[in-house]
Amino acid sequence: MQLLRGSEILKFDFKKPEERGIFQTATKLVTYIVIVAESAVYGYAVYGPGITEPHVLYILIGQLMGASVIIMFLDETIQKGWGLGSGISLFIMAGVAQQILWSLLSPLPAGDGFTIGVIPFVTESIMAGDISDIFFRYNQLPSIFGLLLTAGIMLILVFTQGVKIEIPIVSTKYRGFSAVYPIKMMYVSNIPVILASALTANVVFMGQMLWANLNPQNNSTFLNFLVQFDPTSPSTPIGGLVYYMTPPRGLDIAVLDPMRAVGYVIFMIIIVVIFGKLWVELGGLSPKSAAKNLLDADVQIPGFRRSKQPIENLLNKYIPSVTLLGSMILGLIAGVSDVLGVFGSGIGILLMVDILINYYNQLIREQVEIVMPRLGALLGRK
Repeated sequence: MQLLRGSEILKFDFKKPEERGIFQTATKLVTYIVIVAESAVYGYAVYGPGITEPHVLYILIGQLMGASVIIMFLDETIQKGWGLGSGISLFIMAGVAQQILWSLLSPLPAGDGFTIGVIPFVTESIMAGDISDIFFRYNQLPSIFGLLLTAGIMLILVFTQGVKIEIPIVSTKYRGFSAVYPIKMMYVSNIPVILASALTANVVFMGQMLWANLNPQNNSTFLNFLVQFDPTSPSTPIGGLVYYMTPPRGLDIAVLDPMRAVGYVIFMIIIVVIFGKLWVELGGLSPKSAAKNLLDADVQIPGFRRSKQPIENLLNKYIPSVTLLGSMILGLIAGVSDVLGVFGSGIGILLMVDILINYYNQLIREQVEIVMPRLGALLGRK
């Protein structure tokens, strides 16, 4: 719905309470439809092949729907002022943090005779006097290499978030007030990564449904070109286009199948760039929209006439290039991180770092607005 409004396919004036109410109602209705559709597809594709009793599958789909509705209501509660930021962002961040903590601390036994968590594994290895495999582990198990890689990726992401082009601006409403309009290298934020993740997941789910119903023995040449799964493990792709849309998680697996690793990284770069371009145009981040927002905020750029076209021309020198570069870097980091086996997945780490930085910036902005109320008015807040 936000994309449709941003692209002006659906036109709503949020200054009018009745139109805002219609938009919110329509958004909630679409959300319910997506919940039902996604729960049915996910339940049937992931759990369906291994379930012989239909009523068990219906119960699982009902649980997925119920959990999704609860998350939706929690998100609405936070957005209504009972929390900070977006509920969905908070849930994503908490989920990735849980995966990282599980990889660090899990006491459950693993297939190599040690525990899953890195810290218990290192402790057990030292006590056993065998540290030959302490740096790398096989079968996608958490390792010191994965821990160091995760920390390194997070530092890289924090650094890239700080790289930006600053355009000076002055207020036409509050004389003497000047600031900068930042165009970050990660201008597209985390939305293209979320969209790429959702697309990949849905393609895999649909591929599982197609395979389970039409090609369970992998004996169709055409369908094998699209998707192949292991009959003994229906959730594991072993061939077809879908195979190259899923990462070989872990350095040991990537070495055995370098074509898949390279293909997945290239796919992630391409799909994130495509979604980045679409999001800038449809999400109100294009040079045209940014110029309009600056003028609506009673802001102008020194040395330029206070009109839309000159400001748009200036922003057009930076935003398209930054969008392309930032999307390529996001896709590369997400793809390489998944292949090398970072904790919480490459896409998860990207989202968590971006969400944490957004929360930090929001807290700083709110504190500044308390000290400088005029700044809040300049930013369009009441």
